[in-house]
Amino acid sequence: MTPSVQAVPLPPVAAEVVAGAVEGLTSRLSKKLDAAIEKYGAVAPTPVAPDDGGEAGIGVRCGEDAVVVLSPGPSGTVTDPAQARCTCLLAPRCLHLAAVLGACPVAGPESAPESAAEATDSTEAAGENAAPAPPTTESATPASVTPAASAAPARPPAPLSPVRIAAASGLWSAATAVLAAGVPAAGAIPQAELLRAAHTARLAGLHRAEAAALRVVRGLREARVGHAGHRLADLVAALRELLLTTGLLAAGDGAPELIGTARRGYRPGGALRVHGVCREPVISATGYGGVVTHLVSDDNRWFSVADVRPGGSARARGAATAPVTVGATVLDHAQLSRGGLLINGATVSPDGRLGSGKGVRSSPVAGLPWSSAPIAALFARRPAEAVADLLSTGAGAAEEGTARTGEPIGCDLVITGAVGDQLLARELPHPDAELPTGPLIRLMAAHPHPDLAHTANLRRLATRPGLRVRVVGRIDPDRAATLRPLAVGPVPGVEASLRLPPEWLDRADLGYDRLQGAHLPPPDVCPPTAPEHTGPDLLTDSPVWRVRRLTELAVAGGRRAVAESARNGGSRGDAAALRATGFHTAAELTGALSFEADRRTRDTFGRIRDDGTDRYASAWLAAAFHLTSTERALVRASWAAE
Repeated sequence: MTPSVQAVPLPPVAAEVVAGAVEGLTSRLSKKLDAAIEKYGAVAPTPVAPDDGGEAGIGVRCGEDAVVVLSPGPSGTVTDPAQARCTCLLAPRCLHLAAVLGACPVAGPESAPESAAEATDSTEAAGENAAPAPPTTESATPASVTPAASAAPARPPAPLSPVRIAAASGLWSAATAVLAAGVPAAGAIPQAELLRAAHTARLAGLHRAEAAALRVVRGLREARVGHAGHRLADLVAALRELLLTTGLLAAGDGAPELIGTARRGYRPGGALRVHGVCREPVISATGYGGVVTHLVSDDNRWFSVADVRPGGSARARGAATAPVTVGATVLDHAQLSRGGLLINGATVSPDGRLGSGKGVRSSPVAGLPWSSAPIAALFARRPAEAVADLLSTGAGAAEEGTARTGEPIGCDLVITGAVGDQLLARELPHPDAELPTGPLIRLMAAHPHPDLAHTANLRRLATRPGLRVRVVGRIDPDRAATLRPLAVGPVPGVEASLRLPPEWLDRADLGYDRLQGAHLPPPDVCPPTAPEHTGPDLLTDSPVWRVRRLTELAVAGGRRAVAESARNGGSRGDAAALRATGFHTAAELTGALSFEADRRTRDTFGRIRDDGTDRYASAWLAAAFHLTSTERALVRASWAAE
């Protein structure tokens, strides 16, 4: 009997390798590429042993006479066309090779997720943060539909080289073509053009634009195959970020926040003493898994240590006790989350990731309970103040804004009930307070994966209405007053609170530690709470859902879908409803988007002279950016509501 061969995942492939294979196809083969990607992408890859001097690799059988073999380099990524070969007679300009490469994950500058927040759906999108605005009015976004005017803060632009301007212009053109096509028509050919432009942007040092382009391609692929983890909102956010960045760069604005930095640009951090707060499991949509341990320094700055590698949920579970790679320390992540480190010669990335270079020296220090300084300072601020600070990053600094919104906050809450998969709570400003205050806060699982403990732990907490609990979590910037808890602990000096084992050091990591009945107080100890009525949602029930629907329709269906909606009177109804509720700028921007979608200029023979793709993309960008600004203001207001 022939032994069975275990299937292996396809390796990530560099953008320029995919683009080169697609560009090498004839027009006849190009028309068959999307169907071929779907066909060969469903074939299980298998390991291939070296033969006749060839290299070992991963093989995909494409019919009886053709096998595509991918031989990734030491990084696990296919970075050179020579690492991908096909046995058919047309290779390397063959359909088999282009289709298999098109089915592979797109590799970035570094394939592994940079942070736990990057690997989760709730914070994957790189959003622009808005200026403050009252919840009943609109943010002051200019009505102009030019890329630069629709989003740029008032500052003189820094000079930009002609090479970078040309690279940004090429990426803008590729992105506008994808927007006009929409998901159904943005197949392998438009994606390859976007990947080629992204590679050109990388060579020009436009890191932020390249990263946004790769996110768009990944989102398009997930949308076209119906990936379970795909969210249309994430694709919209990625395309908005790409158009915003390339539009400003193409206009000659060379501000550092628009150019971006290479990932993991570690800088000297000097001497640090950091204290463990909690662990967070990481499971990405691209097959990576691991753990991130969050730490706080003596001066109340957030840092993290990560161990994320290929492996998915199994890797995330196993990494809970993986060794920490900072200096020569002998701690693992479980010990570090309840301990600390004294580091000399520290290196730190812009998002607070601690490096492990040769000059880094570290030694373990005793852990601190959450009630001791400096960790106790996390719970001294009201949640509304902390959220307002996280959401106040300027619109031009999307990378910084994403890192800030992923920064954990601490708060003391009282559990008041549960609705579906949401745990309801209110702020508990003082340990002896009789009644909860502040807005109704929704607690949702940070990682709902069934292999992790988040969902089960929230259900356990829901059995004790009136329970006082100390929470460290990450805000959800796309939902009204929503917190994704990472860890919980007892409120000091309160009987109706958690009763955790001493070795847990007054905290439970919700992704790894499993709460039991013995960890909860008796039901009669918890003060009774009034039934909660969730009431209207400040974000979901806002009239701006009409703008969101139109901008998402543009991405999901393309320019033709927006034009068809305008012809059927949808834009007029939306504009009237928005004006009636005071959202006049939103009404103007949606009207401009609908007009541009159906506008064509023709010559005397009736031929299209100017398809208006740039004007259409600018109108969509203005509406999408204004929507983001308004929604961010509504989220801030939801945390401040009483």
